[in-house]
Amino acid sequence: MRFTVSSTALSSKLNALSRVINSKNSLPILSDFLFDIQDNVLHLTASDSENVMNTHLELTECDGNARFAIGNHDLLEAVKGFSEQPITFDVNLQENAVKISYQNGMFSLPIENADEFPQAQMINEGAHVITISSNLLAENINRSIFATAQDELRPVMNGIYFDLTPECLVVVASDGHKLVRNKIFTIQSEQPAAFILPKKPASLLKNILQKDGGDIEIRFDERNAQINYGEGQIICRLIEGRYPNYNSVIPQGNPNILTIDRLGLLAALRRVQPFSNDSSNLIRFHVEGGTLQLDAEDYDFSKTATERMSCDYNGQPMSIGFKGASFIEILSNFDCQEVIIQLADPSRAGLVLPSEQPENQDVLMLMMPMLIND
Repeated sequence: MRFTVSSTALSSKLNALSRVINSKNSLPILSDFLFDIQDNVLHLTASDSENVMNTHLELTECDGNARFAIGNHDLLEAVKGFSEQPITFDVNLQENAVKISYQNGMFSLPIENADEFPQAQMINEGAHVITISSNLLAENINRSIFATAQDELRPVMNGIYFDLTPECLVVVASDGHKLVRNKIFTIQSEQPAAFILPKKPASLLKNILQKDGGDIEIRFDERNAQINYGEGQIICRLIEGRYPNYNSVIPQGNPNILTIDRLGLLAALRRVQPFSNDSSNLIRFHVEGGTLQLDAEDYDFSKTATERMSCDYNGQPMSIGFKGASFIEILSNFDCQEVIIQLADPSRAGLVLPSEQPENQDVLMLMMPMLIND
């Protein structure tokens, strides 16, 4: 059978799908793209056995239906350099080969039996459903994914936690040292439900959703989630286990309130951080009156740095230690002009909030303190 497709449309779809494929696979066919041509539509699928991503595009010409798999590397390399032009696939299922013709030439590749490609896990009947706008989901994944852990002993910390409650949808990520909690008040459910989205499908969504508009539907049960977006879907295995009680680590009643320019503090931390000790990365924050002083020192190499900046502070004079790199990550994942830092005492976590909350949301980030030697 034969079909014709736009070169740039095909290249764009294959590039997005290729992010699912691992460099080493348990099954050789997982290195392939699955092509499924039905009724003048090309359905494309890629999988790593735990995550399945599929998308589709209209064909300009087609004379039948077929299913087959093609190795991802050779096909990607072949089509990525094309200018916009029609590409014609001549598929010979008897000889397990495909001839691909374009304006100035052709190439041929072996194909494999599509029946060997593993099927995606089905979502159980009675699954929970969340409908969320593409922009809102992308924004919350972007804001949270940096705080996920890489912890073999506590795998539940390695993903983003979606907690659906009667009041709101809460999106949480934490590695035990820093935490991000986003509340979305426009999404609620009388029936509470929750799931932990692994980092890989979250990263795939992060790359797709920036280009895609409209609403996203997330259907999930105890083990799997199906995320339907405008031009395709991702089906992924969820992280199983109980997520820690994130509310219990957020300190309440923090009387010391610091308001400061976010980009100014970010720039100051980037200047001071290289002078901190390599192993601890400790930065001392001393705040008193209208001045925040940042201090870093590495006595092993006789390095020290101090920088002062003006701020608005209501509270007792305080010195508290934070890991410089983590605080830089937190500030980098806000997009507001000023941040509010709420402190209780040097032994309790500091809270970082935007000076103005996004519409219908409540965003909070938390940073555990480090011990400082006075």
